[in-house]
Amino acid sequence: MTETSGQEQSRWVTTVIMSTALQNHEISTILQRQQHRVRYSDSVEPGSVIFSLSGVAFILSDAQDLLVTGEEEFSQRIQKFMSIHRNSFLVLSAALHGPEEWNVMLRIQKRFLGTDLRIIPVHNTAETVKLMLTIAKVTSKPQANDIRYKMATTKAQIIENSPVWKMLEEYQLQCN
Repeated sequence: MTETSGQEQSRWVTTVIMSTALQNHEISTILQRQQHRVRYSDSVEPGSVIFSLSGVAFILSDAQDLLVTGEEEFSQRIQKFMSIHRNSFLVLSAALHGPEEWNVMLRIQKRFLGTDLRIIPVHNTAETVKLMLTIAKVTSKPQANDIRYKMATTKAQIIENSPVWKMLEEYQLQCN
């Protein structure tokens, strides 16, 4: 993490492993501009973006490409991806999510129902990068621990200030 001078804001920076197929992709450029360390690999599934420190992996796919390549080939590719990456996301992009694209997504959901694959529809590259970074950040160890702590604190404050809780305490005092 680095600090911005003048502001007490900290920036989250991480290492990203991407398939070499994405080397000249806009996503790669955006991540590099944001100072993330981008590494390319031939050994990962084409279209993969992996945040190893967070333990999450994304496979990018265009809804139109899926219609062209065929469902069976696509399903095999996703199955292989899921067998390698425990915490996997399918990022399905389409400029407009019309009936045809929603139908594709429904078929994918039915095919992978009961698995750990999460399917996220996106419209553009900026949205794709933002969602991947958000998921990777909240699942990274220091951030996840901080979020758990904040949730536990908030839960304790809600319980402590709850009128129902106070009423139950008063009732218990009356019973004793």
